[in-house]
Amino acid sequence: MVDPLDALGPLEAEVLDLVWSLETVSARELFARQAQPGERAYTTLMTTLDRLFKKGLLRRDKEGLAWRYAPAVTRPAFEQKRVDALAARIVAQHGDVGLAAFVDAAAAADGPLLDRLEELIRARRSR
Repeated sequence: MVDPLDALGPLEAEVLDLVWSLETVSARELFARQAQPGERAYTTLMTTLDRLFKKGLLRRDKEGLAWRYAPAVTRPAFEQKRVDALAARIVAQHGDVGLAAFVDAAAAADGPLLDRLEELIRARRSR
């Protein structure tokens, strides 16, 4: 699978969102679902689906002469990998400052988040 921190282009993100919501789709079906008819060329959508497949984010099965695409990873699993990779990068690059930023963000966002952070720390320590 693609490195979770490698940014998806806007069209890739849009197409991946659609595939997650539809569960399975062909390029032709995706083309027909556009908000504005002809907004994007059929071949552009085909290429985008193929790129997402090559990045390991979609799987595909042959259906007649066309490919049918489905998610290779769930949205929550992909988002978890992205957040985990980002947190690891921040802590590796910034150490204590990065950790302090997480605590400050939790405290500023919502009091219960800070309590939840404490619970998570206790749970990790008891493993």
